[in-house]
Amino acid sequence: MAPDPVIKLEKVSWVRDGKVILKEIDWTVNPGEHWAVVGLNGSGKTSLLNIAAGYVQPSSGRATVLGRQFGTCDLRELRKSIGWVSAALRDRLYQGEAAEHIVAGGKEAIIGLDRPPPEADLQRAREILTRLGCGALSSRAYRTLSEGERQRVLIARAMFNSPPLLILDEPCTGLDWPARENYLDTLQHLGRDPAGPTMIYVTHRFEEVPPVFSRVLLLKKGRVHSAGRTAELLSPGNLSDFLDLPVEVTRREGRVYVHRAGKSNNQRR
Repeated sequence: MAPDPVIKLEKVSWVRDGKVILKEIDWTVNPGEHWAVVGLNGSGKTSLLNIAAGYVQPSSGRATVLGRQFGTCDLRELRKSIGWVSAALRDRLYQGEAAEHIVAGGKEAIIGLDRPPPEADLQRAREILTRLGCGALSSRAYRTLSEGERQRVLIARAMFNSPPLLILDEPCTGLDWPARENYLDTLQHLGRDPAGPTMIYVTHRFEEVPPVFSRVLLLKKGRVHSAGRTAELLSPGNLSDFLDLPVEVTRREGRVYVHRAGKSNNQRR
């Protein structure tokens, strides 16, 4: 018997202030699949994430996440099983706390601890940081970390409760090129870990999709333009239709670089 999907959205729509933000979204994420969600600004990516993470109820349709159907479950409890990483969270944490304290705060998904975490929690925090290749950051104050290091600490924080689902909302925003590449290497490593979570990675940049994200959902104006295998959908023909612009595709080390047809490869989108 096949395992239940991690995410299953059936004809899901969401309307805010009379405006249709998402329209009849069908999307199934199975265990072991890592998905990139790619869309231009205003395509509805954040709204889709908020539904998948249990922060928003659809206006219509049926949403089931981790086997729990919206409307029949406590979404607050559901959210405890979902790790969340975003650039917005990066700047909300207390700057003077040690990285291991930031990670330990993921146990209760709180910002700032009113008392020192128990040694068992700190030990687990150090183990997760080491697993992500940044154990040396454990005792350093959050304010002393680079932007890329902060993002890796946030992954460790999101992983504290061993969530089966990890959602990454444009985590490369604000990162310079070396920090971005190191961060994407971390995601590639995590995605290959058989004990790791199913990951949903949201971006508007095709070149930021690591190879481990073997499936992609292209979201356009609140609708699913196409969804399936990354290698098939990130093709010149499909992306030209998606972007309403003739494009060419260059592939290097499993990643896709898109540039306007007829332009130099250095003029990438």
